[in-house]
Amino acid sequence: MRPDGKREKISRRVRLKDIAERCAVSTATVSRALSGRGYVQAELSAQIHEMALRLNYPLPSSLAGRRVLLAVSGPALVDLARNQFTLHVLEGITERCQTLHMSVETRQVSTVEDEIRLLAEAEDDTVAGVLMVTIDDDALLELARNCAKPVIMVNGDDPDMGLSSVTPCNRSAAAMAAQHLWDLGHRRIVFLTCPGRRTIARRLEGWRDVLADHADPSLIVEVADWQPELADAAITERLAKRRDFTAILATGDALAMGAYLALSRNGLTIPGDVSVISIDGLPQTKLLDPPMTVMAIPMREVGAAALDLLCETAANPSLPRRRIELACQLVERGSAGTVNAWSETDLQMRPPGCRKS
Repeated sequence: MRPDGKREKISRRVRLKDIAERCAVSTATVSRALSGRGYVQAELSAQIHEMALRLNYPLPSSLAGRRVLLAVSGPALVDLARNQFTLHVLEGITERCQTLHMSVETRQVSTVEDEIRLLAEAEDDTVAGVLMVTIDDDALLELARNCAKPVIMVNGDDPDMGLSSVTPCNRSAAAMAAQHLWDLGHRRIVFLTCPGRRTIARRLEGWRDVLADHADPSLIVEVADWQPELADAAITERLAKRRDFTAILATGDALAMGAYLALSRNGLTIPGDVSVISIDGLPQTKLLDPPMTVMAIPMREVGAAALDLLCETAANPSLPRRRIELACQLVERGSAGTVNAWSETDLQMRPPGCRKS
């Protein structure tokens, strides 16, 4: 993995030697870790598997030639057209499928009837398993738990752990973003979000973890959908009520872009008056004025890791169900700065016990 968090590119075919050099171990150790033949310490084995994934090394698989069905929710397809998060996840899945000589086919699943048809198709011997992308409807999960083939949730998780899943580490990502703002002196941090999904609820938990007694419910600003114009309107309305915050933590880049619009329209500068951080890290955030500080989600790696987990589960169905979370990376740019000194009016609006630093 390069320092900027992107997948490392090697022009030739990746060899065991490449993985061994990056992990500072022998090729024999890499071979044992990837094949499962011979003992390798669990922590080192996980490190080797992670490096193999980053380099897109073709891990041993008996599923070459098999199909993977992608169950994609209606909102995820809308998301695909709106802010490209799902696009990057699907590209990671597709790239990994190509490496393993598998094929991938997308099926939209919005209703129980859609799910029933999908699971019936999954019974075909040519199907290796199912990846459920951004689906956490309880009725659909209940059906999927009874599938004879491996079903892996992508960008979602099963609260009952009946299905394995791969997601970003949403709680820690939000906590790291909030902590960064806190370290810059911010105490009144708006949490701009679109509620409804369990993964997004964990981002709220991360914000609360850091703010603790300063997690004022009035700082939670909610919108009904992941659209910049809705976030623009919500922040504009919040400013009209009271300007009692110095930073905004948005749960998605689309919402953060809406916050940019609202702050500019109201004559506020970023980060001079209000700092902004988002969780996603889509490419267009680098082009904003100022470029946006983000918690970058390894989107392609989420997709690739989900496919590897599906293959591993297919090879050993007795493995315990797992919830895999990939760490996100703070990318500092120009939208988050130190808090300015509060005015006397601002001080009067601060919560009890919050003193001027």
